Amino acid sequence: MPEGDTVYLAAKRMAAALSGQRLTRGELRHPRLAEHDLSGRAVLGVHSVGKHLFTRFDDQRSLHTHFRMDGSWHLYRPGQRWRRPNHQARAVLTTQDRVAVGFLLHDMALLATQDEHRLVGHLGPDLLNPDWDDNDAATAAHRLRGQPGAELGLTLLDQRIMAGIGNLYKTEMCFLLGVPPWVPVRDVDADAVVALARRLLLANADRPEQSTTGELAPGSQHWVYERGGRPCRRCGERVTHAVQGADVYARNTYYCPRCQPDPPSGAVRPE
Repeated sequence: MPEGDTVYLAAKRMAAALSGQRLTRGELRHPRLAEHDLSGRAVLGVHSVGKHLFTRFDDQRSLHTHFRMDGSWHLYRPGQRWRRPNHQARAVLTTQDRVAVGFLLHDMALLATQDEHRLVGHLGPDLLNPDWDDNDAATAAHRLRGQPGAELGLTLLDQRIMAGIGNLYKTEMCFLLGVPPWVPVRDVDADAVVALARRLLLANADRPEQSTTGELAPGSQHWVYERGGRPCRRCGERVTHAVQGADVYARNTYYCPRCQPDPPSGAVRPE
C-alpha cells in the first residue's frame, strides 16, 4: 500500500497540472459513479489527507480517491500513450494541456466538499499536513500511548493514530528506534516515535524516491526493508523476514536481530 508521502506527492503534482483549469473531459469509470460527467467543471485544487486524495471542483464537490494496494494517478500530455492498460483506468480528467488518469482506484466517491470530513474525520493527525503543529504531535503521541500493550509495528499502521505511515516506514522506523516491530508500545517513547515519523515522511515528500538512510542510489535507500537474508546495512547481521499481523492485517516485516534486540521485558518474536 502506498505511503502517505506517495499520495502527498501525487496531490502536489496534480494540483500543479490541473488547478485553475477547466475539464474538457471528466469521465468516472467506477461502477457507482459512471453516470457522473465532470466535463466543464473547473478544478479548484487537489490535496491529500494521509493516504486519501481529494480533487475539488467549482461546483462545491470533491472527488475522493484512495490508492489501496495498487492504485495510482498518472499525468500525461494530450495524445501521449498511457503507461498502463486502458481497462485499468477508473478516472480520466482532461484539460487543454494535461490528462490525469487514475488507475485501479477501487475506492472512489463524489461528495460535497464540505463533507470531506466524513471520509477522513476518523484519522489521526496527518503527518504531512502543512499546518502541523505541537498540538498535532501531542495528539498523535497521546493516541499512541493509548495502546500500551499493542505491538508497535501494527500500531504504526493504524491511521487513526497518525495518518500516512505504511509498511515501509513502519519497518524502517522500528529499525531506527532500535526495537523489533512487535515490541509493546509502552516500551518506546511516543513523542520520539511521532517526531521520527514526521521527519521521515517530510524528507521524502517532494520526490518519488523513499530513502530512510539518506542515500538515493538503488539498493541503498533502506536499512532493512525488503532486505531479508541480506546483511544489515549497519552491523552486517543477516536481516530476518517475518510476517506481522494476521488475516487481512498480515504484513511482511524485516528486522535485524542484533540492532533490534528484544527488550528485557521479553517481546515475543513471531514464528
